Amino acid sequence: MEANEILKCIEKAKERRKVKKPLVIQSDRGVQYTSIQYQEMTEEFIRSYSRKGTPWDNACIESFHALIKREWLNFYKIRNYEEAYQLVFEYIEGFYNTSRIHSHCEYYSPNKYEEKYRLAQTNQNKTSFITNSVI
Repeated sequence: MEANEILKCIEKAKERRKVKKPLVIQSDRGVQYTSIQYQEMTEEFIRSYSRKGTPWDNACIESFHALIKREWLNFYKIRNYEEAYQLVFEYIEGFYNTSRIHSHCEYYSPNKYEEKYRLAQTNQNKTSFITNSVI
């Protein structure tokens, strides 16, 4: 994997989630993440790397990999990259983010939890505006 492919993914994610400001990016110490090209392309981001000898830094993604294999991929015989891509996309966009509940999201799906969070932020901003207007 090359650094420019990683940046394409990041830009796609930022666009989908309507994020404009810099992001925090957690990655391992793979050559593509430590390359000069990657460093230049992510200079406005906050870069976070796993430390040597601390494998639990990637525990979250390792857990996800085990989960997607157990709940989805092990039921298919994957013949090529395109098929693998489609299966992963279907799992993440069609189930994991939309329907699967998560304990760290108060037992909501990630999409529902984020919707609830944004609604709370909007209501808080409205309340703040009303309170400040009355004063």
